[in-house]
Amino acid sequence: MELKHLRAFVAVAEELHFGRAAERLHIVQPALSAQIRGLEEDVGAQLFERDRHGVELTEEGALFLPEALATLRQAGRAREVLQQAAAGEVGVLRLAFVSSVLSHLLPALVRTLEQRFPRIELELKDMPSLLQARALHDNALDFGLVRLPLSVPGLHTRMLFEESLVVAVPEADPLAKVRRVQPQDLAGRPALVLARKYAPGLHDQMLVGFQRRKVTLTIAREMGEFTTLLALVAAGLGVGIVPAGAASALPAGVVTRPLAVAMSGAGIGVAWTGLESPRKRALMQVLDELYPPA
Repeated sequence: MELKHLRAFVAVAEELHFGRAAERLHIVQPALSAQIRGLEEDVGAQLFERDRHGVELTEEGALFLPEALATLRQAGRAREVLQQAAAGEVGVLRLAFVSSVLSHLLPALVRTLEQRFPRIELELKDMPSLLQARALHDNALDFGLVRLPLSVPGLHTRMLFEESLVVAVPEADPLAKVRRVQPQDLAGRPALVLARKYAPGLHDQMLVGFQRRKVTLTIAREMGEFTTLLALVAAGLGVGIVPAGAASALPAGVVTRPLAVAMSGAGIGVAWTGLESPRKRALMQVLDELYPPA
């Protein structure tokens, strides 16, 4: 039994007319009749009743039709899987991310990849940028969504979008009433920031920005998580300085205001060591569509 015999049987069963079925299959009617005879001989049963009034399915043919349809559907799925595998669109990609992309970038990436390449599975890990860099070098990751700038030898990076800094303060703080916080507004005030070991480029650019304005930032605490940092702001233990994307979910009673410190080249980017497999190139294609290169 061959797939062409099943296709011939289904076409005749649905059309109940050999001429129309032959046209549908783009073959001549004698060839179609020969395929049906061959199938009937193979299964050992008559599948159609033929007379001068037309064509009807026999009882055996009616029982055989859903099985033939299921077999053809499964064959189609098998072909699709093989084609996707040959194109590198099947398999697992290991992707790490910094937590501040959870609200916007990561959902968009996962949703679009699922739509475009449904047989690529993402294995996701929440991980600071420097740990991602080490994991990429150790081949424990395929991609990282990291904070830039991040200068690590052997690592390729591309900016997806830049982020400015914001100041998080309690609603009752006087800074909550200003449109834009100036560096001198924070002079002498205890500041809560992300620890340098988690994002050295961001940390250093922030300090340089204050130094250019001849303001010394008083760092009260360096934190590992923005959620903890913002909780301490809500408790009145200092003002928080965070990237805008990290302030998407604020604790009750906390507001943010833009900080007038230039952060050229600071933002969220993708990091990788190579694009040797088609599925890696597929993920990069999705990122390029979501965040076109400049």
